[in-house]
Amino acid sequence: MAAISDSIGDALTKIRNASRAKHPAVDLRFSRVFAQVLEVLKREGFIRTYKVIGERPSHRMLRVYLKYAKTAPAIAQLIRVSKPGGRLYRKSRELPRVLGGLGVAIVSTSKGIVTEREAYQQRIGGEILCYVW
Repeated sequence: MAAISDSIGDALTKIRNASRAKHPAVDLRFSRVFAQVLEVLKREGFIRTYKVIGERPSHRMLRVYLKYAKTAPAIAQLIRVSKPGGRLYRKSRELPRVLGGLGVAIVSTSKGIVTEREAYQQRIGGEILCYVW
C-alpha cells in the first residue's frame, strides 16, 4: 500500500512548531497551492511575509517569516481540516465562522484559495483546508 503524503498538513505543522519555538523564519517545500495559502495568511496578518528561494524548480523552497506580538506568536492555533483521507467540502452558506470571526477558515474554491468571508461574499463554496487563529 502506498503512503499518502499531505504536503499542506506537513507545512502547517512546520509553521505551528516553528511559531511555538519562536523561530524568526521556517523553510517549507515549495508548492503553488501552499504559496496561495501563505498569501492569505499574510493578507490576514498571521505571518510577516514569505519568499521563494532556490534557483532550480526541484530545489525551490518557501521561506516564511513568522510574526509575533511582543513574545506571543500571531498564530495561536493552526488546524488542518480537510485531509487526503477525508475531504471536507461546504457550500457558501455552510462555511464555518472560526471563533466568532476572530479566526479564519482558509477555503480552496474554484476562484482560488480565499478566506471563508471572501468565499461567502462571492457566494462560492469549496474545500475547507484549515482553521487559523
